[in-house]
Amino acid sequence: MAEYQNQGRQPRRAAEGQAPARRRKPFYTRKPKAQVKAQEPAIPVKVIPLGGLNEVGKNITVYECQDDMIVVDCGLVFPDSDMYGIDLVIPDFTYLVQNKDRIRGVVITHGHEDHIGALPYLLKQINLPIYATRLAIGLIKNKLEEHNLVGSTRLIEIAPKEKFHLGCFTVEPIHVNHSIPDSVGFAIECPAGVILQTGDFKIDYTPLSDDPTDLATIAEYGHKGVLLMLSDSTNSERPGYTATEQKVAAGIGSLFRQADRKRIIVATFASNIYRIQQIIDLAVENGRKVAVNGRSMVGNTQMAMELGYLHAPEGVLIDIEEINKYPPDQVVLITTGSQGEALSALSRMASASHRNVRVGPGDFIIISANPIPGNEKIVTKVVNVLLHLGAEVIYESMYDVHVSGHACQEEQKLMLTLARPKYFMPVHGEYKHLKRHAETALRLGMQPKNIHIGQNGECLFVSKDGLSIGESVTAGSVMVDGLGVGDVGNVVLRDRRHLSEDGLVIVVATVEASTGRVLAGPDLVSRGFVYVRESEELMEGARHLVEQTFDRCTAEHVRDWNSVKTRVREALSSYIYRKTKRNPMILPILMEV
Repeated sequence: MAEYQNQGRQPRRAAEGQAPARRRKPFYTRKPKAQVKAQEPAIPVKVIPLGGLNEVGKNITVYECQDDMIVVDCGLVFPDSDMYGIDLVIPDFTYLVQNKDRIRGVVITHGHEDHIGALPYLLKQINLPIYATRLAIGLIKNKLEEHNLVGSTRLIEIAPKEKFHLGCFTVEPIHVNHSIPDSVGFAIECPAGVILQTGDFKIDYTPLSDDPTDLATIAEYGHKGVLLMLSDSTNSERPGYTATEQKVAAGIGSLFRQADRKRIIVATFASNIYRIQQIIDLAVENGRKVAVNGRSMVGNTQMAMELGYLHAPEGVLIDIEEINKYPPDQVVLITTGSQGEALSALSRMASASHRNVRVGPGDFIIISANPIPGNEKIVTKVVNVLLHLGAEVIYESMYDVHVSGHACQEEQKLMLTLARPKYFMPVHGEYKHLKRHAETALRLGMQPKNIHIGQNGECLFVSKDGLSIGESVTAGSVMVDGLGVGDVGNVVLRDRRHLSEDGLVIVVATVEASTGRVLAGPDLVSRGFVYVRESEELMEGARHLVEQTFDRCTAEHVRDWNSVKTRVREALSSYIYRKTKRNPMILPILMEV
C-alpha cells in the first residue's frame, strides 16, 4: 500500500527560503453560487375588534384571512346612567353587513350577556350559523325565542378538543374555568399562523363541577408557536390569584346557619349556574324549599335543569306562588337584581311592588355578586331601602359570598408563559385594565413593539413578518330603546339629558296666517322647570315677553314661522336665564288659521 501511494510524479519542493509553489485548482471543482430565491411575503390575518376594548362588555372580534371571515362573540353592554331611557347598547354591525357573504360563522366562548346578548340583533340583519357549547346554545335559544328567530337560525354544538373548519380557519375550543359552565377559549389556525383567544377565564384547580382550565393544550400550542394572543384583562389590576368557587360555598353555608329562623333571599346573576347549584345544595342540606324569581332566572334555571347542568331532589323546587305557604325558615328564594336593575325582582321587593314577596324583619338577604363598575350607587340605594324595611342584608365584601370569574395577575402571567405568543393584544376591559395587562406582559420579557393596545374598529394586520395598523372600519355603539334599534342617537340623548337637567317650557299660540296677528295665547306650559302655582310672577313676565316678541314680528312683517319661533325661543331663553340661571328646553308651537 505504501509503495502504491508513493508511485507517480512527486510534487516539486520549493527551494530553501522560497514560498511553496501554488497549484491552481482545476476549473471543474468550482461549485456554482447558489441562487437565492425571493422570499414570498407572509400571509397576514386581519384582526378587527368591533367592541370590548376600552369598555367592559359588548365583546365582538372579527378575524379575516384571505377571503374568509369569522366572528368571535357578539355581546351587549347595559346603558350608563346618563343614557336616559336606553335599554341596551349593542355593537355597530355595519362592517359585518357590508361583508356578509364572506362570513363563515359566529363562534361563542360562553353564555354571558356581554358575549351573546347582541346575537338576535345581528341575526335580524344577517342569517349566520352559530357555533357554541351546549349550555351556551341553551342560553342563546332562550334569547332567540324572544325574537322569533329559533326556527331560522342554525345552532351547531361544539366541544373542547373537537376541531371544526370555517373556510380557511380551523378552530379548536379549549376548556377554561369561568363563572359559568361550558366556557371555552379558541385556538384559531389559519394560513397566517395560530391565534389564541382565551375568552373570559380564570384558573381554578378545585372547580365545583368542571375540570380545571386545560393548561396542557395551551402549552402545546405555545410549543408549536402562537402568532397572536388575545387575553381577558378584567382583573389585570388585582395581584395574586382569583379565589376558587369552593370558597363561596363555605361562605354562603355559614350564612345559611346564621340566618336561623329567617327566610333567605339570594340575589345573583341569572347566568351563574354554579351559584344557583350551590344555593340549591345548601337549601337541601338545611331542609329548605327553593323558589326562583325573575324572568331570566326562571328561564335559565329551567333550561339548565333540562340539560343536566342543575340538579335538585324531587320536591325541593317550588313555584314562587307557593312561597307564602311555608314557614320562613323553610324557604330560600333565588332572585335577579344583584345589580340594582330598576325592574328586577329584588328592586320590586325593595319598592314593595312585588306581587308575592313582602320584605320585612323576617328576611335574610344575600347579594351574591359584586357591583359592575358604574352600578355601585344603584346597588347601594337598593341595599339602603331593604335595610329600612327591617331586613338583614349581606352585600359586597362583608362575607365570602362572591368570587370573580376572571383571572388575576398571576393567572395572566401563567397564561402568557404557557402560550408564549409572538404578539399580544389585551382585550375585555377599560383602558386602565388593558394597560396593566400590557405591563404584565412587559415584565415577562415581551418586547414593547410586540404588544398592542387596540381600539374598537381598528384593523390590525398580523403576520410572521410583523404587525401593522390599517384603515379603521365603522364601529361604535347602537342604542336599543324598546323596539327601536339605532333610532336613538347622540342628538336624542342630548335632548333627554337637557330635559332631565332643566325641564321644558312650551309656548302655544294661534296666529292669523295672512297678517301674523296673534288670535289666541300665547300660553306657557312648564314641565320639570318650575311649579307654576309658586312661580306665577315669573311665568306672567315670560308671557308678556312672548307677546312683545310676536308684536315686533308683526310690525316688521316677519311671516317665516321658523324665524318667529327662533325669536321667541331666544328672547324667552334670555329672560329665564336672567331670572333663574337655568336653561330649560323651549318649544314654541304656532297654529295657523
